[in-house]
Amino acid sequence: MLHYDFMQRAFFAGGIIALIASALGVYLLLRRQALMADMLSHVSLAGVAAGTYLGINPSLAGFVVAVLGAIAVEYVRKAYKTYSELSVAIIMVGGLSLAVILMTMNKSVNKSFSSYLFGSVVAVNRTELMIMLAAALIGALFFFLLRRPLYMVSFDEESARTSGIPVQWISFGFSIVTGMIVAAAMPIVGVLLVSALIILPAALSVRISSSFTTAILISMGIGLTGTFTGLTASYKLSTPPGGTIAFVLLLFLVAGLGLKKLFALGSKRSGRPVMRPETPVSRRHSSG
Repeated sequence: MLHYDFMQRAFFAGGIIALIASALGVYLLLRRQALMADMLSHVSLAGVAAGTYLGINPSLAGFVVAVLGAIAVEYVRKAYKTYSELSVAIIMVGGLSLAVILMTMNKSVNKSFSSYLFGSVVAVNRTELMIMLAAALIGALFFFLLRRPLYMVSFDEESARTSGIPVQWISFGFSIVTGMIVAAAMPIVGVLLVSALIILPAALSVRISSSFTTAILISMGIGLTGTFTGLTASYKLSTPPGGTIAFVLLLFLVAGLGLKKLFALGSKRSGRPVMRPETPVSRRHSSG
């Protein structure tokens, strides 16, 4: 399998995005913005349609529009502080409506849209690979250099603000990084499944981890394993890579939660105390 150049690129690209997207997912869950990844993927679809219509590289156009959409979310969120989730719905509607309009204006756009909707990691080109590398490096630096203030902002913005942390700028930067990672992940699993790569590993890790740092590391491990397993299964079974990766990650989540439940029941029947690891959400006064 790895004798083929396209499979080598697929594993390299999948590994890069799996690591950074899984780490991003933990922060999105803690900030209660799980739908943001799905929203930005739909916004980037408008960028892809615009790039194809204007004769610009679709992947690069989708990347730029996703970042602009992330910036717009922050501004709309300020206008609806009490109903911050409205920003996701408003921007998603704008992105989807623009994508539909551009698709109807240029019939040739429909021909290449399936690869963006469902992903085609085995067909990743050099431009897309460079975008993935840039997004992963910027995201890794952002999460590492601002890990403590970002941790505090993720749990309680008001407390972080009273502590002197520049909440506005950190949230602004986080939205931009999120847009970059979502756009970079599109060639892997596609617009319709990009949230699976970001959210599913994090959803399992926060249930079984004992600290914030552990949650990120476990999420990255699950994301990487699921991506490589999905790519291998896709090659062996001749199934779509994006859908296979998403389905494998879903199986990991179901199996992980099931094993956790069985372990709890077994410990209860044997009379041993059940060790319930704290989720990162419950450790509000610890940096992990």
